[in-house]
Amino acid sequence: MLPKILKPYHLDKSNLVRIGPKKDGGYIIDKRVIDKSEVIITCGLNDDWEFEKDFLSKNVNSRVEAYDHTVDSQFWLKRFKKDFISFLLLKKITPNQILDIFKYVSYLNFFKGKNKHHIKKIVSQKEDVENQATISEAIGNNKNILLKIDIEGDEFKILEEIDKNLDKINLLIIEFHDLQKNLKKVENFIENTKLKNIHINANNYGMLDENGIPQVIEMTLINPKKFEITDERTKRTYPIEGLDFKNRKRGPDIELKFNE
Repeated sequence: MLPKILKPYHLDKSNLVRIGPKKDGGYIIDKRVIDKSEVIITCGLNDDWEFEKDFLSKNVNSRVEAYDHTVDSQFWLKRFKKDFISFLLLKKITPNQILDIFKYVSYLNFFKGKNKHHIKKIVSQKEDVENQATISEAIGNNKNILLKIDIEGDEFKILEEIDKNLDKINLLIIEFHDLQKNLKKVENFIENTKLKNIHINANNYGMLDENGIPQVIEMTLINPKKFEITDERTKRTYPIEGLDFKNRKRGPDIELKFNE
């Protein structure tokens, strides 16, 4: 079971909307945020920009600034080399090989626009590291931000700095990894931040431990200074039918339970 402090605050289901695919990479947000957000700052891109693409289709005046130092020419070259070797060995083209080609074309098409930028830097705490930016540097002079973070465990290094920039943030989407060993850090962040949790999902690429704690959770937190939100905790169960979908289609979904 998860601690009660992680249970979302109540928001009418009619105010919730899924942005992105009905699989890994899609997230639940408050509809009110869409028209009020000037920029999406994405920390951790990999090969999935479906959320950003879907959001821009709903707010054509917003921008995307995506940070990921791992997605570069070598990233795609390694994929194509692997696909080519596989083709030589199997003498046929697999669906994944075709998908990689389309992914690369999609990447080029998406980020060629004036309002969409891929910055080849890692977002983390301030360190003497090449190709690195802090959250404050990524935010810069931006305001009315939708901040989306999926950086495979490094999120714990930047939680304090996120809180220092709350006046510029409309909504935070964040994935917490290795929750079993980092649960106290997440509890402390949720307890002390002024952001309010409005949605939670267990990513079924991870597993539950014997105490019912998932390995990875996705949370959506809203800024109550910018959007009115109740102090009442929700009574709904998770996943939410019609909004939440399994990250990994072949695996079983994870039902979340909270201590009372």
